[in-house]
Amino acid sequence: MSQEYFYEVALLKSPLEPLTYKSQQLLNIGALVNVSLGNRKNLNPAVIIKKVDEPSFKCLDIQEVTSYYYDAKMLSIAKFIASYYVCSLGEALSLYTPFEEKIVLETSAFQSNIELSKEQEEAYAFLKAHQQALLFANTGSGKTEIYIKTIEEHLNQNKQAILLMPEISLTPQMQKRLEKVFGKSIAIWHSKITKKKKQEIIEGLLRGTIQLIAGARSALFLPFRNLGLIIVDEEHDDSYKSDQKPRLNVKDLSIYIAKQHNLQLILGSATPSISSFHKIPYFRLSKSFFPTSKSITFFENQTALSVDIKNKIQKTLDENKQVIIFLPTRANFKYQVCSSCGKSVECPYCSVSMSLHKNTLALKCHYCGYAQQIPQVCPSCKTGIIQNLRIGTAQVEEELISLFPSKNIVRFDRDSITTNTKLKAVLNDFNNEKIDILVGTQMLSKGHDYHNVTLAVVLGIDSVLNMNSYKSREKALSLLIQIAGRSGRKGYGEVVVQTKNKEFFEHYLVHSDYEAFLNDELEFRQELYPPFYKMAKLVFAHTNGLKAQEEMNKYVKILKDIKKIELVGFGESGVFKIANKYRYEILLRSNNIKELIQVLHSIHSPMVTIDMDTIK
Repeated sequence: MSQEYFYEVALLKSPLEPLTYKSQQLLNIGALVNVSLGNRKNLNPAVIIKKVDEPSFKCLDIQEVTSYYYDAKMLSIAKFIASYYVCSLGEALSLYTPFEEKIVLETSAFQSNIELSKEQEEAYAFLKAHQQALLFANTGSGKTEIYIKTIEEHLNQNKQAILLMPEISLTPQMQKRLEKVFGKSIAIWHSKITKKKKQEIIEGLLRGTIQLIAGARSALFLPFRNLGLIIVDEEHDDSYKSDQKPRLNVKDLSIYIAKQHNLQLILGSATPSISSFHKIPYFRLSKSFFPTSKSITFFENQTALSVDIKNKIQKTLDENKQVIIFLPTRANFKYQVCSSCGKSVECPYCSVSMSLHKNTLALKCHYCGYAQQIPQVCPSCKTGIIQNLRIGTAQVEEELISLFPSKNIVRFDRDSITTNTKLKAVLNDFNNEKIDILVGTQMLSKGHDYHNVTLAVVLGIDSVLNMNSYKSREKALSLLIQIAGRSGRKGYGEVVVQTKNKEFFEHYLVHSDYEAFLNDELEFRQELYPPFYKMAKLVFAHTNGLKAQEEMNKYVKILKDIKKIELVGFGESGVFKIANKYRYEILLRSNNIKELIQVLHSIHSPMVTIDMDTIK
């Protein structure tokens, strides 16, 4: 009788715990195999994770052994993801693209000839001296040159490198800069490239003909044989956090991987996140490459385009310069602000703005559940009226077309830019000065270089400042600095900000800077919020709202009694109904990570989605 071996396997993309199967051949840990599940005809891909003794129950055979495998690093990182972000090992492993056995390595050498300035040299030396570091670089200070120099060093040691960027920052411009130095050794990786192209890139990576991947967050999970460097550009960007299971944050995971496997890590941003600033040594690169001067003007007018703003746009267009107009969201967002002082109504218990719940005509805090009637007069200034305002990109675009009929006005948001081709076309047209005014959302704030833009108009920034979130100040200021950085890249630039919170923005934009803000904000968060505390959100969703509410209430009772975990708040989700499902949520907070993760793993509900390190 032939020898039988028994293995635990993790089923890819499945929430199931590992299952035991048998095989007549001795298999390697990490091998990708195909197995059948119960009586189903279709085969399931699975990964061998452990050799085990023969169990007391009957086991099915492993049907097929492929030539693909997951290496020890992938397995250990997947185990961490499954534990920390509360998902199955199969779900964590399914993030990865496996290795293929039959590949021969090739190598090549690079010479960038980039001359760094004195300050850039200092930054470069600092990053070299600190294995994991933050490059806190003002817009236009030349961080890309430092990235290229560091990448070149690793590639010339036959190591591989990843340059992670928010998907929208993977511009043709950036691609050209990298290809100029690294030629065919670089590949661009994002969700919109074809399956065939992806296959070519993976083969190139395994063969060694591709050594640098510049890509969106999924690039971190490609089969790197000899990774030496991870760069996370625009590290503050929320798009590094996945909104699908596993709900991981690729920036945070990059820090973990770099520390575990002793890789060089560079986080880069003009407005770094508070957690990175607090935890990681940083170098401040503040000198701008091109001599620029910038003026910032604040307007209180609440209508979309005031007379002053229209005049400034006209003047800029008359000078044959370009304009960008920014709005926080593409939709007709709603927000409650005072008509006199511009403040929103804050929760008395959480220092965050409350949200409007139209069906109950109440303002509600999503942190602690406190609710109150919409007040007749503003609680801050006692004179103004709390108003519900609406504004959107489509409305602004319409108004501009009627004001400047001879000009080319284009919308730049996720409704109008649906493909990578459209993105390239609009950016090319804008850079070639075929577009006069670009009206857009947060996509505009990403690191695009617009050299002929001398006016940036920022509308509705108060809606970000008044969000129902502990991160609202950080998000509003960071966004404003990123947008302001798009104007006057070479020479003079003007930024016009529509806000009733001039004092806050002016303090950090004109009199002080983002570093001072980060230090002030750390003080504010000390006893309450990340980076000092961990926060997790549980969302219960069901087509029957009552069932979702009952399930939430069941867990509220259980969680209230756990000592080291604080139940911050619970109730209806901010967006109460999505895809015909009613949503209720619980927010947890703790400074004991181990205890919090243990609690999250004890929640077994078919209705729940768990979001560790929630950013919403």
